[in-house]
Amino acid sequence: MNGITSILGIKYPIIQGGMGNISNAELTAAVSEAGGLGTIGAGTMAVEEVEKIIVETKARTKKPFSVNVALSVSPDAIGILKLAVKHGVPVVTLSAGNPAPFIPQLHEAGVKVIAVVASVKQAKKAEAAGADVLVAEGYEAAGINSNLETTTLALIPQIISHVSIPVAAAGGIGDGKGLAAMLALGASGVQMGTRFIATREAPFHEVYKQKLLQASDHGTVVVGRSVGRIRRLLNTRYAEKLLAAEKQGITLDEFAELTSEDLHRKGALEGSEDKGFMNGGQISGLIADVPSVQELLERMVQEAEERLETAARLI
Repeated sequence: MNGITSILGIKYPIIQGGMGNISNAELTAAVSEAGGLGTIGAGTMAVEEVEKIIVETKARTKKPFSVNVALSVSPDAIGILKLAVKHGVPVVTLSAGNPAPFIPQLHEAGVKVIAVVASVKQAKKAEAAGADVLVAEGYEAAGINSNLETTTLALIPQIISHVSIPVAAAGGIGDGKGLAAMLALGASGVQMGTRFIATREAPFHEVYKQKLLQASDHGTVVVGRSVGRIRRLLNTRYAEKLLAAEKQGITLDEFAELTSEDLHRKGALEGSEDKGFMNGGQISGLIADVPSVQELLERMVQEAEERLETAARLI
């Protein structure tokens, strides 16, 4: 029995990444309906906005889904956690902060807890605090990233060897080959964000989806190193402006203003390549079509099974 599917009550060990501030009920429910774990990323959204998405998601699916709370980002993390309990959300994902103070109350309410980590130290602490599942995210991932810059291939086996709870790998996974690779490394499943952008149910701007389809193997860039706030974006005109501003020298506050969630929405939801940015992981270069979520998950699982069988014959 796969620990992730058993604990979370899902069919496939595939979790949707948080997508803070551009999350929506349509994609979240589609992932859950297809057998994965859909996720609402609260980001910096107000409690009322998150509540509307939760209510709509529950109307679209009766299957488990999660609310991701970025603890150091959300203006009202406690309010969102209370909201998740109020609406009976079965899973909460805690990222960008210490999950320990919140896990006991969530468990008391019957909520399963996923903790997002980027190092062995963080993983051990999250397990000790009572997390049910870990998402270990490598440097290939889209959006805000750890300053440690550890790649998924190196991160997963090291974390697996130090914890006993199930681990989902994140960063650099977008197909069945990636799923097979992570299972071979000892993970119990995967979390994906970028790949779900290019699906039929994802209500993001067509320009965003086309940028993913057109991306090459070097179609993303890392911004924010100069101010210690790493973020991986699709290589658009706005991303080039950010890199140029960094070369000129900007402060952390100036960088935060240039990467605000309003500008994230302009890129992802309005399709503006000049006035907003689009998050994108390094798997962008692998994306060649826009399937339904159901088609994507079933294809991934079939491909992973075939790849693992082929790999076994090659030993």
